[in-house]
Amino acid sequence: MSARAPALRGAVRLGPRSLAALGLTSAAGVAAFGWPLLADSASGLAHSGDAPWLFAGLLPLLLAVVVATIADTGLDAKAVAMLGVLAAAGAALRPLGAGTAGLEPMFFLMVLAGRVLGPGFGFVLGALSMFAGALLTGGVGPWMPFQMLTMGWVSMGAGLLPGHASLRGRRELLLLAAYGALAALAYGLVMNLQGWPYIAGLGSGLSFVPGDPLHENLARYLAYVLATSLGWDVPRALLTVVLTLTLGSTVLRALRRATRRAAFDAPAAFRPPEP
Repeated sequence: MSARAPALRGAVRLGPRSLAALGLTSAAGVAAFGWPLLADSASGLAHSGDAPWLFAGLLPLLLAVVVATIADTGLDAKAVAMLGVLAAAGAALRPLGAGTAGLEPMFFLMVLAGRVLGPGFGFVLGALSMFAGALLTGGVGPWMPFQMLTMGWVSMGAGLLPGHASLRGRRELLLLAAYGALAALAYGLVMNLQGWPYIAGLGSGLSFVPGDPLHENLARYLAYVLATSLGWDVPRALLTVVLTLTLGSTVLRALRRATRRAAFDAPAAFRPPEP
């Protein structure tokens, strides 16, 4: 019996090094998003000029997930090819909405791909799709690593949903639609943490106040979300639900057919040449 840690199920599985890299990246991401809420007013950490290292540090960690997955033999040439195709498709979908009124059709593809191809593949796919989409739309900036990390979480979460092998048909679509709606809302909720502490002049009921008790800043943050981004988050969630329920079965069948034909993780067999 092997002593290696069990891998998460999926077309591209997570080995121990991949799990470690993903855990480290997620932990760093949580800290990067949430540190202003715990910063003391005298520490100087509540200003955007004090935190450029957070933006620069996330990209190497995201790259480490890819490298660790390859090292765990979770990505062979066929998986890399599928990763490239799906990342290009996700990036191509992003300019269609360009964030207008929150209409971002790439979310539904990231959810369905993560469901079929597993949490490890999903995390890498979500991050790469957001990176490529940012290049297409000119959305490159200090927020981009945070977008990559958050989209990676969205797609990874779909791969962690229950019933991967047994749930099919309408029930699976309803599960994915419900998850897609929650993930689309959560994406906006989390991404707002990236810029909210650095936006001044919103008024005492909306602005971040460094050093204030955590519950007071959280109350201001929720008020900020309701006032500024909910009008984008709700349409994003509704579009994800509509696309999942209308196109989901077709896309799921196509992804599963491609996965079966690619035969991920199939052991290589070598036969001696015939005399």
